[in-house]
Amino acid sequence: MTNIQHPISNIQIGVIGAGAMGAGIAQVAVTAGHTVLVYDTNQTAIDKAKNNLRTTIKKQVERQKLTEENAKGISARIHYISNLHDLKNCAAVIEAIVENLEVKQKLFVELESIVSSDCILASNTSSLSIASIASACKKSERVIGIHFFNPAPIMPLVEIIPAITTDENVTQSVKKIIDAWGKITVLTKDTPGFIVNRVARSYYGESIRIYEEGMADFATIDWALKTYGGFKMGPFELMDFIGNDINFKVTESVWEQFFYEPRFKPSLTQKRLYEAKLFGRKSGRGYYNYSENTVMPSPKQDDMLGKIIFNRVIAMLINEAVDSFYLQLASVQDIDLAMTKGVNYPKGLLKWADELGLANVLTILENLYAEYGEDRYRPCVLLKRMVKEKKFFYH
Repeated sequence: MTNIQHPISNIQIGVIGAGAMGAGIAQVAVTAGHTVLVYDTNQTAIDKAKNNLRTTIKKQVERQKLTEENAKGISARIHYISNLHDLKNCAAVIEAIVENLEVKQKLFVELESIVSSDCILASNTSSLSIASIASACKKSERVIGIHFFNPAPIMPLVEIIPAITTDENVTQSVKKIIDAWGKITVLTKDTPGFIVNRVARSYYGESIRIYEEGMADFATIDWALKTYGGFKMGPFELMDFIGNDINFKVTESVWEQFFYEPRFKPSLTQKRLYEAKLFGRKSGRGYYNYSENTVMPSPKQDDMLGKIIFNRVIAMLINEAVDSFYLQLASVQDIDLAMTKGVNYPKGLLKWADELGLANVLTILENLYAEYGEDRYRPCVLLKRMVKEKKFFYH
């Protein structure tokens, strides 16, 4: 079907949504040499996107990362539009709008009546089914998921998600385009949360569980994972940074789409924060208080407690990564790349599993399973087999 033969930099790219994510994707595409059309009905969002890009370009010129000529070229190639029909000559259109299936389906139906028959239609959804979005289209084979991470110009990872109906040529064309943009691409199956948002659930979920049990407070859990795991941000700092509204909704979505799998069960702690609109940094308060002159709580720096917290969270993360490979979500390399480049983990989880020893990880999970009797702690069957057969992921 679709196979882009002409030079990649010459193709016209459409971006729908001028919010932070859409504007970021547009910046990546226009910097790579494309003519980019950014569509939004919200003039305030368009004005903000224009100003932000102008400021970014100016800073890059000042830092000598861009020449004046390149900066002029970027400004000349990006166009902000309020009529969807202006996208008619695009080779690919990427939507970055609200995470609502019906809204996305309606948009894709409208786009199909405007663009050419071989135009690629892509969704930047972080947790919705690509197959469901594509099902609204007459030519579902042209629909694919292209999941960027925020902020798109800085974060190197892009998950490419073909639906079961996506044409292989579309997948390869998209990979070629995103690779040419200088991004690190990983291919993943169309399953809830894809790689990153599925595997990372344990980082938040198990940490909240440890807090709910009264084992440690937020500051101590964050300290433990930064000290013993080398994570750049602890789970509670990170949830406040991402936004507890976004994090809770992704958790809820992944849990529901996995038919209420216990490993992804959301917590009442996070639900209450969401209901109280304590979204984190952007609202001034979340797990921590960010108002002026607030003294951040100090962690209890107990070596034994810190190691117990780290072991429990890392075992859950590894188990999810192993399960993702077992269910052929992606390759070992792509799963590890996704976690290091998508959420900045200090190591790939499957490589980490080899280093810690698969038998040790299995023991932690089996002890938790024996103690709690809950399915959330059941070890992946592949982990059990690999321990039995003394196998490794990397050697």
